[in-house]
Parts: sequence; C-alpha cells; structure tokens
Amino acid sequence: MNYIGVNGVPTPSTEAVLSVMDHGFMYGMGLFETFRTYGGQPFLLERHLDRLRNGCRSLGIRYPQQLDQLGLEIKELLHLNHLQDGYIRLTVSAGEGPLGLPSEDYETPTIIIYVKALPSMDPQLYQKGKALWRLKTPRNTPEGEIRLKSLHYMNNMLAKRELREYTQQTAGDFEGLQLTAEGFLAEGIVSNLCFVQDGRLYTPAVGTGILPGITRAFILELAGQLGIAIEEGYYEWDRLKQADELFVTNSIQEAVPVTRLYEPGGSSYMVGSGRIGPITGMLLEQYRQKAGK
Repeated sequence: MNYIGVNGVPTPSTEAVLSVMDHGFMYGMGLFETFRTYGGQPFLLERHLDRLRNGCRSLGIRYPQQLDQLGLEIKELLHLNHLQDGYIRLTVSAGEGPLGLPSEDYETPTIIIYVKALPSMDPQLYQKGKALWRLKTPRNTPEGEIRLKSLHYMNNMLAKRELREYTQQTAGDFEGLQLTAEGFLAEGIVSNLCFVQDGRLYTPAVGTGILPGITRAFILELAGQLGIAIEEGYYEWDRLKQADELFVTNSIQEAVPVTRLYEPGGSSYMVGSGRIGPITGMLLEQYRQKAGK
C-alpha cells in the first residue's frame, strides 16, 4: 500500500497520520465500509455510501461526500498503488475533539481511504467450501438500535483470537460463528450467515444484533428474483446441522460455501454433500454476473 487517501488527498503511506485528539482514536467514534472493485469499478458503492451516511448521521458526524467524488478518489488510489482491482476500506473518523465526552456534532471528520490488493482466493474454495467453528465468545449487543460498522471491533478481534486457538494446527479455510448471549445464531467474525433447508433460504434476523450487511441484502434480493423462499429469524446452532447448504457472505469474498461445522470440543459435522450446493452456486453465479466478474 503505497498511497492512502487522507481527507481527499493521496498521501504516501509513510506520511499518513491521525491526530491523537481524534475521537475515532480516543473513543472509537467512527464508521467504515469495506468493498471491492471489479474491472476497476467499486461494486454496490452507492449502497455502501448510503449506509455510511446514515450511520454518520445517527452519530452526529457530518459526512457530505458524494458518490462521483468518492469514485474518482478510489480510481486515483488504485492507479497510484498500481492496482487494476482492489480491496477498499473507507473510514470516517469523528475528527478532533476535547478530552471528554462531547454531546455536540462532529463537523470536521477525518476521511481515510485504504486500498490494497485483493486477497488471493483458491477457486477450489468456492467448490469445496470452508469450515465454520462455533465460538464461545458471544456477539456483543449493538451500541444503538441497530449495529453500525463502527470502529469498535474488540469483540470481533477476541473472536478471531479464539478461532486461532482452534485452528492454528490445522490447514484449511475457517470462519468463526458468534451466537447471541441467548444462544441464537448471529454472524461470522467477518461475514453474515445464510443456510438452505428444503429449498428455503434462512438467515438470522437483524434483530439478533448482526450487521445488516450489504452483500447479505443483495444476496436476499437475488434469491427473491430467482423465486427462492426467504425467511429471516432466530435460529439455534442445531439448525445448521440439519441444513442442506450453508454459506457466508461479505463484500470481498462474495458468497463462500460452508461444508463442515465444528464445535469448541472438536466435534464436526459435514454440511450437505461436502461441496457447494445448487442454490448457493446459483446465487454466487448471479452475484458475479451483476458484479461484472
């Protein structure tokens, strides 16, 4: 990563700095979006930007950036970092403020755009799938009415550390699944969860405290267009053992099949045939067609 966008200015990464008085650093007041490009074009950028604006509004952070302006900044950063496509993280930190908890709005946020190469993905991952570990670390509850993609990421990091304890001696691709304090399925460390049973697509409801993911919502729209019945609700771990198909979604990896389940004690269960299922495959194909991949 040679250049980072700082308040609209491409800046050498060695010179990109943040004030110690920025409330994103001091109090975690800030939000971010992660997404990727296809053929140099950010996918679902308008939806990401809408979610970011709405979240900033609820936090009292003034963020007026327009879609066209953001697109141009991303294009320039891709060029400066010698990338045709990239992994983009757009961060809006509250900006500088006094030591103490203010009630006033933040008028001058710090806006940072990180661009890096997309992670290398083995095509076989989308056929053979990854494993999903049930974690003991519960999903924390949102700070407000719904979960925002905020700078408060300690819960996810603790979950990632727990997952590493289980998998550090094992080869393969893994994701960790967090449950709510009540024991309902919530979401992966960096993903939303969907499963298929008897031709119906299920996903945990936003009311469980999950992040309302952009890719999750788009996949549900595609399922509706394909005539697949959809249900959002409150489900327990044992439902996944009965699933015909299972997959996780995020903006970078799209929709990745899950073909094995693990519990903290080490018990494991195969999902379906042990390979990508027909509904998962159909949704992934449709997603990639829309993205222009």
